[in-house]
Amino acid sequence: MTRRSPRPRRSGKPKTAGRRSSDRRHAGRLRIIGGDFRRRLLPVLDSPGLRPTPDRVRETLFNWLAATLPGARVLDLFAGTGSLGLEALSRGARETIFVERDARVADQLGRNLDTLGAASRGRVINADVARFLSDAPSPATLVFLDPPFRQGLAEPCCAALESGWLTDKAFIYLETEAGLDPQVPPSWRLHREVHAGDSHGRLYRRDATALSPADDAC
Repeated sequence: MTRRSPRPRRSGKPKTAGRRSSDRRHAGRLRIIGGDFRRRLLPVLDSPGLRPTPDRVRETLFNWLAATLPGARVLDLFAGTGSLGLEALSRGARETIFVERDARVADQLGRNLDTLGAASRGRVINADVARFLSDAPSPATLVFLDPPFRQGLAEPCCAALESGWLTDKAFIYLETEAGLDPQVPPSWRLHREVHAGDSHGRLYRRDATALSPADDAC
């Protein structure tokens, strides 16, 4: 996801002049950084707070997930530009479901899937994420969860995912504002984490064996 209240999405590390020049050149566009669609540039709506997850963070995350992506079923919640879900499709995911509340943003994401020739493997759902997660679940092997910052959405969405949306060994990538330490379900084990500017990304691995019978019943 990539929709938030206006805020910078930069790495905390100093950037070279070449990187700044590249950022300006690709302003208003999303660049796929790996896989079948590598280097493809896609339009991004000019909307406050809407921008792709930084290349450095995406590259780190997808290096961690390399062995998991082929054949994966992916949920991209609060999808925004779809930078994470599209990257997953580029790298071999079987299917990605994008959930985005803003109709204009969802329409653009659908057009970008068409441009990539990936509409048969990607589906955009124009809906509120909480409402979507209250429907009948279909388990995913990988979930991207990047809710708007400072709106208290992370923990309820994490809890809702445990109602049948995850396979036993699913990976969940959660991105929150720096300084927030969200409570996640007891079956989630922290696998890796990355910091970038005022954001904190955590990759969890679900271990269904950690659930007690009472937890599983819930």
